[in-house]
Amino acid sequence: MSKLFALKGKIQNYAWGGTKFIPNLLGIESNHDKCAEYWLGAHVNAPSVISTASGGQNLDSYLASHSIESLGIEVAKNFGRLPFLFKVLDVNDMLSIQVHPTKIEAEKGFKRENELGIPLTASHRNYKDDNHKPEIMVALSEFWLLHGFLSKDKLNERLNETPEFVNLLPVFKTEGYLGLYKKVMEQSTEETNRILTPLVNRIMPLYSEGKLDKLSPDYWAAKVVDTAPDKNILDKGIYSIYFFNIVKANKGEAIFQDAGIPHAYLEGQNMELMANSDNVLRGGLTPKHVDVPELLKHIAFEETIPNVMQGNLQEDSIERIYKTPAPDFELSKIDLKKSDTYKSKAKTAQILIIIDGEAEIVEGDNVLAIGKGESVFLEADCKYSISSKSNATLYKATTP
Repeated sequence: MSKLFALKGKIQNYAWGGTKFIPNLLGIESNHDKCAEYWLGAHVNAPSVISTASGGQNLDSYLASHSIESLGIEVAKNFGRLPFLFKVLDVNDMLSIQVHPTKIEAEKGFKRENELGIPLTASHRNYKDDNHKPEIMVALSEFWLLHGFLSKDKLNERLNETPEFVNLLPVFKTEGYLGLYKKVMEQSTEETNRILTPLVNRIMPLYSEGKLDKLSPDYWAAKVVDTAPDKNILDKGIYSIYFFNIVKANKGEAIFQDAGIPHAYLEGQNMELMANSDNVLRGGLTPKHVDVPELLKHIAFEETIPNVMQGNLQEDSIERIYKTPAPDFELSKIDLKKSDTYKSKAKTAQILIIIDGEAEIVEGDNVLAIGKGESVFLEADCKYSISSKSNATLYKATTP
């Protein structure tokens, strides 16, 4: 029996997505829908489809009846499901300011909302499942994001140099990160508008004239206003743009985001690998549900020093692994040249997607040719090799 399967993911259409990148990757006609994410995995909300001898089958239902052979005994016992969710993202407009809960808090929140009878599909639901959602992203282009609070010195400097925020300096000095963030997030819409309107009036002309740099919070705050459906209601997420680190990741560079780190994707394309969860607590820059008390319960109110990772190139000089502390997943990049052969044995389930070029995967007597945008699913104990007649770049998701 083959342990190698062709895999098709599911496109997710969200308002912040682009219209070209994912259709171009998958080789499909763009219908101008906002193609924000391409999901590869077994999450119940959008399971991928694998090609089996008896036809196409949703990966979640296939794993339910082939758990041990697909995941291996250890992963099946520890997780009881495919532990990760793999995605391609195209960020055209900013994502919501967000934070993810720990595993314990996710279990508690999911149970609580179930007991309250809140439907899983309800727009005001915070917890879609009982899992945590640490995540790593690797940039496929120049990629911009917000990532955790600025250091104390830098945040003091930021408040001091932004005239509209000078009055917040005493709050930060006496009440720290929690007091500062709580104060702005609990403001009324009227109060937020009163404070932010002078800021917006000051930065919008500079934005319109192309005089703002992407390293400046003024650029992203102006972009929020420029793309807002209602410019008379200013979004509280603007505060986060000034309070958080603005990080630029170049192509091939990675950032890991653990539970509690507030963040937001701003612009670009990436590969994203996370625990198999859809739990997001939002804090602005979104028309979706924002629950400020719940958000404040889960944020790590401390400085974050961004760690932009290059990954560890393996001895074969082909695979580059981006290590994280998450037990659920491991992401790697495979760069194949014409003369290369990548060899591996899957300890547990793996998903691979080819981003550039074309390649051939050989598993025993089975040979599968894949081109740009195509994906495969490999079961535990699958011994395989990958080669290319030209050059190819693949990303691989597995559990360490």
